[in-house]
Amino acid sequence: MTTAGSTAAQHHLGTRKLLAAARFRRLLASRLAAQWGDGLFQAGLAGAVLFNPERHADPLAVAAGFAVLLLPYSVVGPFAGALLDRWDRRRVLVAANLIRGLFVVLTAAAVALGLDGVPLYAAALLVTGVSRFVGSGLSASLPHVVDQDHLVEANAFAATLGALAAVTGAGCAVALRGLFGAGDGGSASTTAFALLGSLLAAWLASRFRPGALGPDEVVEPNRTATAVAMGLLDGARAVWRTPSVAAALLALLAHRAAFGASLLLTLLLMRNTFTDFGPFKAGMAGLGEVAVAGGAGILLAGLVTDRLVDVLGRRGAVCAALLLAAVTQLGLGLPMLLPTTLAASFLLTFAGQVVKLCVDAAVQGDIGDEVRGRVFALYDTLFNIMQVAAVTAAAAVVPLDGRSAGLVVAATVAYLLGLAGYLLLSRRGTAPG
Repeated sequence: MTTAGSTAAQHHLGTRKLLAAARFRRLLASRLAAQWGDGLFQAGLAGAVLFNPERHADPLAVAAGFAVLLLPYSVVGPFAGALLDRWDRRRVLVAANLIRGLFVVLTAAAVALGLDGVPLYAAALLVTGVSRFVGSGLSASLPHVVDQDHLVEANAFAATLGALAAVTGAGCAVALRGLFGAGDGGSASTTAFALLGSLLAAWLASRFRPGALGPDEVVEPNRTATAVAMGLLDGARAVWRTPSVAAALLALLAHRAAFGASLLLTLLLMRNTFTDFGPFKAGMAGLGEVAVAGGAGILLAGLVTDRLVDVLGRRGAVCAALLLAAVTQLGLGLPMLLPTTLAASFLLTFAGQVVKLCVDAAVQGDIGDEVRGRVFALYDTLFNIMQVAAVTAAAAVVPLDGRSAGLVVAATVAYLLGLAGYLLLSRRGTAPG
């Protein structure tokens, strides 16, 4: 009994010991600054497009926005991943954050000028693409600042605080929108504030010594162009050779498909159907409450996932999360009321974050450092494609008021299919606990 207790104590460092490591603390701070800026930018842009009295958006327009923002990067992402396994990741993080800051300013200018359609989405695309690149670089760098035995705990802590930073950024956008106004000028000023997150993240990353974040070795063709062109294939091969990663990634994609459809329904319900209900608000303020509920779910996942994996194993934790999501989708999604929507946001985000933390741990612990950047880039790319596909498919059938019981049932089925696929793929090998 004493031995088991000692083992558990060694496995769980705790927040104090994690933060005592200077390199982990510095990488975490860079992540928090970057994700705060991302949350502010995304919420500011959503307000500019969806809740701006000077603009109008129907379901297909929302889906087009997702497609323009995410699909082009989904083509470029895997090739950019090869650079994370070839170039100094510290230098990449500094440069990418600075470039993202420049694109934030360009997007804010497009909003201020009243640009719509392709010009606005193209500017936002540049921000989103670089943000994904930064996220992949941060994830690939984590094993260089934390011992492998503590990766699950460190990743859960960092991902949870990062997600909460994004929620805080979104909350700041709502507050700034109230200060600057809801029109194009106010939306532009709100969006421009995301520049601060990019600049701070770049400065924090610059404090690492060159080479401190990897890659330790480069196992690629000598020519950069060849290495970049092989990025997608290399990442896919690495995933397929690692059953724990392939199965967990499939589970996350199932969640993203269901969540994408739910996200569109929530946006339309908040914009066109819901009215204030006691302390619960509709409109842009309602989306802020949804973000807070989701943030609470992320916080809970960060607190319990590591322990949950200890008790159930990684496979059991993923299965439990998918089952919880399916039950939540059906039980709280079908009523389509403001309070149940907020409750569903909390539980679905919690379940999705549990799955994501397990995927991150699988990639960080089971994939070699020489190809880890490409796998994370592939991970982000598939994540984006699935979200766009789900939102686009839902937009083709959803009514303008967002009330669609059929889509709620379809999202439930997606979770159950994801569970079945996860169990099937994981039988190819034993997923580490």
